[in-house]
Amino acid sequence: MRKIDIFDTTLRDGEQSAGINLNTAEKIEIARQLEKFGAAVIEAGFPASSPGDFEAVQRIANLVKNSTVTGLSRAMKSDIDAAWEALRGAEQPHIHVFLATSPIHMEYKLMKTPDQVVDIAVEAVKYAKKFFPLVQWSAEDAFRSDREFLVRIINQVIAAGATTINIPDTVGYATPAEYGALFKFLKENVTGIEKVKLSAHCHDDLGMAVANSIAAIENGADQVEGTINGIGERAGNAALEEIAVALHIRKDFYGLETGINLKEIKRTSQLVSQLTGVVIQPNKAVVGKNAFAHESGIHQDGMLKNPETYEIITPELIGDKAAPLALGKHSGRHAFRDRAITMGFDLEDEKLNKAFSEFKKLADRKKEITEEDLFVLFTDQQIKYKETPVYELTNVQVQYGTANIPTATVTAVLPNGETTSVASTGAGSVEAIFNTLEQLVQGKVHILDYRVTSIGKGRDALGEAVVNLSIDGEVSIGRDVAQDVLEASAKAYLNAINRHLMKIAIKEKRTVS
Repeated sequence: MRKIDIFDTTLRDGEQSAGINLNTAEKIEIARQLEKFGAAVIEAGFPASSPGDFEAVQRIANLVKNSTVTGLSRAMKSDIDAAWEALRGAEQPHIHVFLATSPIHMEYKLMKTPDQVVDIAVEAVKYAKKFFPLVQWSAEDAFRSDREFLVRIINQVIAAGATTINIPDTVGYATPAEYGALFKFLKENVTGIEKVKLSAHCHDDLGMAVANSIAAIENGADQVEGTINGIGERAGNAALEEIAVALHIRKDFYGLETGINLKEIKRTSQLVSQLTGVVIQPNKAVVGKNAFAHESGIHQDGMLKNPETYEIITPELIGDKAAPLALGKHSGRHAFRDRAITMGFDLEDEKLNKAFSEFKKLADRKKEITEEDLFVLFTDQQIKYKETPVYELTNVQVQYGTANIPTATVTAVLPNGETTSVASTGAGSVEAIFNTLEQLVQGKVHILDYRVTSIGKGRDALGEAVVNLSIDGEVSIGRDVAQDVLEASAKAYLNAINRHLMKIAIKEKRTVS
């Protein structure tokens, strides 16, 4: 059966989404899960773009063994050099070099002639091939490129040593019929196309990314690129979990394999959603919370008689099993450890002990600890920084009355180890907390976005806060959870500040070295 490789770019194209800012620890955790998910290729980042991206790509390349790890690079020697330094320790070093080929991009962005673009592409691939056994070359905005020019430049980059050719619909303009036809045309007209892997990369601006990706597969694509939950710039990328399940459920029609471990879909989706702060829409195919919900009386009647009347995908297929019994304050360490293992978490004793301690604290305030609560507890311990947090919240207190001015008092540990308390007011409780915290940190802070959601159900559900802010002009995103949403908001604010300061520390470390 023909095999289609799944190229995951959640950590690169997905992280370019507005409002997403993952730190190295979070990227590593997602990469480890993508390896379990079965991604053939993991695009870990853009090494030349920042010291943080370089470090993340380097650490992931050295850690992941069962998936090929790659990094993005412009068609520039300096970018390729940075990618090699980051990826040289990988099991099978792979680089992804891109260059725009559409008339509008060549004229207005690159300001180069078609002949110059061909020369740049060829030289970049030749240079990359000196280091990397696997070189993927992408024709940015390929769908809006002239077909004859595409054939010409692809002929030459294959001759220069490219091993994969990617044909992106960068702006999400294609229809399935058109995109499939482009792949068919290239398969029939490019010299040596049978020697390379042909890849599809679709954006979802018109809502057709998954359909376009499958159309490419039907017309000769050997690899599809996308992200978990379809996150990405603008309207996002093709959702890989949708492609994998579609090809599985309709194996009778497509006759294809992907190598994806379908039972890891739910956990992978949940992890990416939690760490990026991007909520999954309820009616999202495959992983939305309503994907297996049936409210219509006729549907419910049919489901009771035979689930297959309305359910073509079972929750078990994607690892969304019936929730086991909830743990409570009388549950012991052994049951807690077993649940962590069952949920796929591999925690060292120290981290497991800390998670158990947090579990006991939560259990004193909450009658039942649900699967969602445990997922947060385990994940937070899994990705804890090795460094001590720069700011640590020890207490937050808010005085509020409908006829009074809200006042917040915050006690926190400062970078120098001292503990201090400050107070301030605001138009509301959250603003009072944020105004108070701004007095603690050095720099001018602006709140760009703020969101609170519940984890699980019930009036005692945990609250998760996501704070998107800028400090001295640099954007940073923080998230944290607590049973009280005001506490979660304060912790998320400081988490964003700590991320910003750690990013500065990484940059200074790279500059010195």
